[in-house]
Amino acid sequence: MASPRALSLYQSTQSTAEGDRVAQYMPLVRRLAYHLVSRLPASVEVDDLYQVGLIGLMDAARNFDPNAGVQFETYASQRIRGAMLDELRNSDWLPRQARRNMRAIESAVAKLEHQLGRAPQESEVAAAMQVPLAEYQGMLADARGHQLVHYEDFEESDENDQLDQYAADHEADPDSILTDAAFRKLLIEGIEALPEREKLMMALYYDEELNLKEIGAVLGVTESRVCQLHSQAVARLRVRLKDWLGK
Repeated sequence: MASPRALSLYQSTQSTAEGDRVAQYMPLVRRLAYHLVSRLPASVEVDDLYQVGLIGLMDAARNFDPNAGVQFETYASQRIRGAMLDELRNSDWLPRQARRNMRAIESAVAKLEHQLGRAPQESEVAAAMQVPLAEYQGMLADARGHQLVHYEDFEESDENDQLDQYAADHEADPDSILTDAAFRKLLIEGIEALPEREKLMMALYYDEELNLKEIGAVLGVTESRVCQLHSQAVARLRVRLKDWLGK
């Protein structure tokens, strides 16, 4: 059900060119919501993101200047994402326990890779952490918002809002990091070293831009399982990039 603000904005755009744009680009809001929610904890509801994204779309339709030299879809995507991120900034989107769990997982993966000379299996990581496999997989699912690069990788305090990586102006900018040739080379090597299923999952998510449900259909697994695979792949990659991130 639409929020009062969304309903009011929608009514104000009816029977206008703005209203046509809103109707045409509603699927874009849904696509962006599903793509963003797959990077966030299970506590974040896709419908909540869709609602605030819809407000961003209507704001974009009302304020768009066709003479500005920018396509509406590009402009609207920025406003939609901005609305979603503003909403997320007001919530505790990644619990500290989930962050601690992922740090413990990364540590276990690093030790096992050194001992085994290969990527450890889930059961091996769980055993190293002395937790049941189901509990380990639950940690992966709970840490759905874990990212490849965080600002706290470059700052002393871990109290920063990880969402700032999308918008804040810091000297250590993850977007700049990801364009660094040396980093990209190391990242590509890390992806190539992933187990085949995780490698395919990453390609479907980042290259093909499929959402978790769509990836699950391709892999023949549940959406929650795709979430676990994604968190585990990110943990493996962060282990490989640890020395680079900490330099």
